[in-house]
Amino acid sequence: MHDIRFLSGNALKIIAAITMLIDHIGVILYPTNMLLRIIGRLSMPLFAFMLAEGARYTKNKRRHLLLLFSVALICQIGLYIGTRLVMMSILVTFTIALILIYLLDRVKQALLSRESGRAERIFFSVIFLLACFAAWLFCDYFSVDYGFLGCMLPVFAALFDMHRIPNAPPSLRRLDTLPIRILTMFVCLILLSVELGTLQFYSLLTLPLLLLYSGKRGRVRMKYFFYIFYPTHLVVLYGIALFL
Repeated sequence: MHDIRFLSGNALKIIAAITMLIDHIGVILYPTNMLLRIIGRLSMPLFAFMLAEGARYTKNKRRHLLLLFSVALICQIGLYIGTRLVMMSILVTFTIALILIYLLDRVKQALLSRESGRAERIFFSVIFLLACFAAWLFCDYFSVDYGFLGCMLPVFAALFDMHRIPNAPPSLRRLDTLPIRILTMFVCLILLSVELGTLQFYSLLTLPLLLLYSGKRGRVRMKYFFYIFYPTHLVVLYGIALFL
């Protein structure tokens, strides 16, 4: 019997990029075309899932976070210069998410390690909760793409990630599976859809695609693909809009 999980991480990133491009064509060039926006709802959850996967396997968390933050900062400066609008892009959303994922990893290590004392466990748990509260305040004050729940979507995907937790009990390790990661994302996507409205419910169509994920990266290294594609396609689309 053949394994139905045939989509690599690269394939999911390409699908996410294509659907994001279609979505932004709708936003920038054809704002009344709802079909383009519906197709575009697949993009963000796919990228959110791959962000959690990247955090799961990266060998250098600091460099991973610094790269995402740097690209987000550059894009924000460009966005402000081009539009004069103080609105936070999806890269800011994902930067916040990545910070929370890494803090959550530290909480898991503290809670599940026999060597951690009570004070350490309380300390990191409080730090994580304060970081979540700070993220909520930031999203509430600024116009952050997809809001606080958008920041939490990759965190939900990484909730039961025990990849870096050597002392995790077998009961928790059994929850570290693709179906469970998709289930936790489903819960967050429902909440996000209720908050953002009917159109966002189409993002649930992402979940069957994620069930086809093979867990493999793919043959070609596409580490910097999204960081290059995201600003480039926006510049091109806004350039086209100026001439129409």
